[in-house]
Parts: sequence; structure tokens; C-alpha cells
Amino acid sequence: MKKQPNTVYIGYDPKEDVAYEVLKFTIERIAVDNVRIVPIKRDVVERMGIYNRKYSTMNGQYVDSIDGLPFSSEFSFTRFLVPALNMYQGWALYMDCDMYLRTDINELFEEYNMDYYPLYCVKHKYAPGDGFKMDGRVQENYRRKNWSSLILWNCGHPLNQKLTVNDVNTRSGGWLHGFNWLPDKEADIGAIHEEWNWLDNHSDEGIEAKNVHFTTGGPWFRDWKCGRTIDGQYAAEWNGDYTYLAGHGKIKPYEI
Repeated sequence: MKKQPNTVYIGYDPKEDVAYEVLKFTIERIAVDNVRIVPIKRDVVERMGIYNRKYSTMNGQYVDSIDGLPFSSEFSFTRFLVPALNMYQGWALYMDCDMYLRTDINELFEEYNMDYYPLYCVKHKYAPGDGFKMDGRVQENYRRKNWSSLILWNCGHPLNQKLTVNDVNTRSGGWLHGFNWLPDKEADIGAIHEEWNWLDNHSDEGIEAKNVHFTTGGPWFRDWKCGRTIDGQYAAEWNGDYTYLAGHGKIKPYEI
């Protein structure tokens, strides 16, 4: 019997379409086994009737109507729909689009799969402080910052079945990003090694990244500057894949 492909959901924002396309390409280029890639697009989940979270826009900045706080991307909250999108069964990975994969993503599914855990993530100790992202949108600090940027979901776990579509639409951002539907014990959340969610300008340069997370912007932003030599190396690799895609007409030039 043919093995079912591992499913990877990627947070999508039209402003970062180039980042999404390069990440999708790197996943498919490296993967030995088949991988199913699904972009989580806000307009699509709205049409599906599973996302109706209210927000307003002020001077180009999204402001959440639930807690009144700014948020930066269209996938800030839609990522928490993954268990529902996966029919509350099986394993599925969520990734932010501002990432760059350097290793077969199937290795992550093979290494981290104990049914005891409702989810796995990299437990970053990361507190950049409030500020602005490269596109001028406010970046809020919150508990368990960046834990939710890469989540390996055990979608059928009883605890994740308590994370309803209504919760995603009505709970505060802090409640969702803090994984507050789970017991408040770090030991009950599976830990992924930092190499799988390596943060530019933060993670130890001695850790070779399997997956780079360009949290400070990324090479698709014209004004982005590498914080360290290693960040520049990974940015050059990203540009290599981007150049290939652009040269073959598979991607539009970035204009951010």
C-alpha cells in the first residue's frame, strides 16, 4: 500500500507570496517522499465558513477585534485551524511562510511522533520586545513567542479536539499563541530541536539550521539587512532558489 503523504500547512499572506513560493519549492525539492502542501489562505477559510474572526485596519495595520491588539499577518490566527482542517485526525505540520527549508521535511515527522504529545514545537526563549516588522506592521511580544511559528500537530489528540473553530474565532491572541487549551506544563508539550526553527539574529550560530526562520524580515524585503554572517549565508541560499524560480518564470520578482 502506498504511504500517505505527510501534510504541511503553510501560513499564507499575499504580501509575502514570494516567501511562500520559495518555501514550497524547497520542501518539494528536498523531500524524498511525497509531501502534501496546503497554503492556509484567509479568504479561502472564510468562504469555507470556518473563519470569521473580526478585525479592523488602521493605517495599514491589522487590529484584532477580540483583544484590541495589532497583529501582523493574515495567518496570525488561521494557523490554529490546522486540527480542524485535518479533520481532527493524523499528524500535520504548520509552518510560517517566512521560513527556508534545508532538510527533508519528512525527517521531522519520523523523529517526532509520540502519541502522548498533543503537539511538538521549538520552545524558544525569545523576547524581542514590541516593535515594527519590515512591512511597517507592529510586532507584539507575547508568552511563548515563536512557539506557534512551527507546530507539528497530533490532530487526533483528545486535547486538540477541544480546540474548536469557535475558539479560533473568539479567543484572544495570547490564549491561542500560548497554547492555553493545553495543560500549562511545558512537559506536556513535545520539544523539537532548535535546528528545525532556527531564528535569524537569535539562534546559536553553532547550530546548523535545518529550517531557517527569517523573523527579522527576510531577503525578499529590499531594505532587509543580515544581522550576522551566518544569516547572510542562509539568505544567499534562499536567493539561489528564488533566482532559479524567477529565471524559469515560476515566480514573480519580489517588490516588497
